[in-house]
Amino acid sequence: MPEHVEMSSRPKTPPIACSAAAQRMRAHRKRRQAGLRCLTIELRETEVTELIQRKLLEAGARHDANAVRTALYRQAASTDNRPPSPIGAEGK
Repeated sequence: MPEHVEMSSRPKTPPIACSAAAQRMRAHRKRRQAGLRCLTIELRETEVTELIQRKLLEAGARHDANAVRTALYRQAASTDNRPPSPIGAEGK
């Protein structure tokens, strides 16, 4: 007895790739749900130096945007009496 093989008349289509705009919107919504906002700020070299002097940033990491961001989270947490944001944790 021949086996029954189903043949689909519809062609298989590849999954739709997610656009960059859709990815940004998804990240925006996720931050908003967590009560966070994404901001771009400018820092003076003297402000980065102050983070180093306060031992919140290693001198060799002064040009590393992620390290500076983490140092800013630490500074904010120390003045706010709260632990650093998990979003700003090292390695993120």
